[in-house]
Amino acid sequence: MSSIFAISLATAAITAVVILIARFRINPFIVLFSVSVLLALVAGMPADKVVGSFEAGAGHVLGHVGTVIALGTMLGKMLAESGGADRIVLTIATLSGRRHVDWAMMLIGLLVGLPVFFEVGFVLLIPLVFVLADRTQTPLLRVALPMGAALSITHALIPPHPAALLALSAYHADIGKTILLGIVIGTPIAVIAGPVFGRFASARVIPEGVNPLAKQFVNSKPSENLPRFGITVFTVLSPVILMLVGSMADRVAAPHTIPNNILHFVGNTDIALLLATVLSFYVLGHARGFSRETILRFTNECLGPTALIMLLVGAGGGFGRVLVDSGVSRSITDTALGAHVPLLVLAWMLAAIVRVACGSSTVAMATASGIVAPILAHSTGVSAELMVLVTGAGSVAFGPMNDAGFWQLKEYLGLTVPQTLKTWSVLETLIAVCGLVFCMIASIFVH
Repeated sequence: MSSIFAISLATAAITAVVILIARFRINPFIVLFSVSVLLALVAGMPADKVVGSFEAGAGHVLGHVGTVIALGTMLGKMLAESGGADRIVLTIATLSGRRHVDWAMMLIGLLVGLPVFFEVGFVLLIPLVFVLADRTQTPLLRVALPMGAALSITHALIPPHPAALLALSAYHADIGKTILLGIVIGTPIAVIAGPVFGRFASARVIPEGVNPLAKQFVNSKPSENLPRFGITVFTVLSPVILMLVGSMADRVAAPHTIPNNILHFVGNTDIALLLATVLSFYVLGHARGFSRETILRFTNECLGPTALIMLLVGAGGGFGRVLVDSGVSRSITDTALGAHVPLLVLAWMLAAIVRVACGSSTVAMATASGIVAPILAHSTGVSAELMVLVTGAGSVAFGPMNDAGFWQLKEYLGLTVPQTLKTWSVLETLIAVCGLVFCMIASIFVH
């Protein structure tokens, strides 16, 4: 297959995905599946192997991520129902004071965003945004945008989020190093896209009319019987701590010894999240007076909304596998290697393109990492951990209108579509561009 034909085919496939989803409003899973099949057939793949290739890619991704999605959703649900999120917010906001409430919301978003999806974290924290903005007489956008920026950054850049784990697996990156680099690079991005941009935007974009959603929260008072701050934070951070411990196992104990094996075991992503979730059942469940039946109901009902997420994640993995099995990815790989396109830039661009195509940052990371990973395998001098981060940065670019987060933020904050484009879309693009720039700078020192 010629490189020109491969690039043209991949471009046509991505363009078709963009048009079918954005213009014709067809379900993203149907679009990704259909385009994958057509791409494989046009590329010359035998018809009897096309569906098997898509299923293999989808199954591989879901086999790795499905458990993470389920456990992370349960942990987030316990955090919400127990009042743990309220405790974190009230404590940090009290310490920060009125003048720095936007900085407090950024920190809260970074903390609460670790175990939950963006959409879950947003719904979790938006009532507290309304209350803090009202109590401190601060413009709503000045409080809300830093929270949104922090949630978006943790979702895309820092494991154990499924999107970051997909890229981490594809690039064979070290999870502990990825977390540390994600924190180092993600924190200044959160400052720029959060409090700094939030203050700029809130002075120029003013929501019009009365926000009925905000009105129902500002007169309410949080429960006095909230879990303690220390144990709540420990529960939220425990999976990250365990994964960091697991990544340092070989430095703490000799390889293949019992202590080494134990540390690797508890540091496994699935095991770390399982232990944290079970801990939350006691600390944020039983200790708060919830019965076993109530905890079971929480964990059952929270899994329903993850069905579409899992389908899209699987479809993104299937699309990436078809590109590989059809030979399209190999031809593009050879062309990229011959043209000496910087891998960090290539990964960022592909993730940004898929982001516009389907709206989902998770699918963007899964697809882009699946395409670029074979190139990284034949390259030297490029940090796999930075590849994870730069792919994540590209996956949130532009904040397009086919992203659920766009409409979620618009409706909750009472903005018009142009106002949402001026605030949320610009914020997401700022995260993406800063992520690329910071990763390029970090690549000078990290290999």
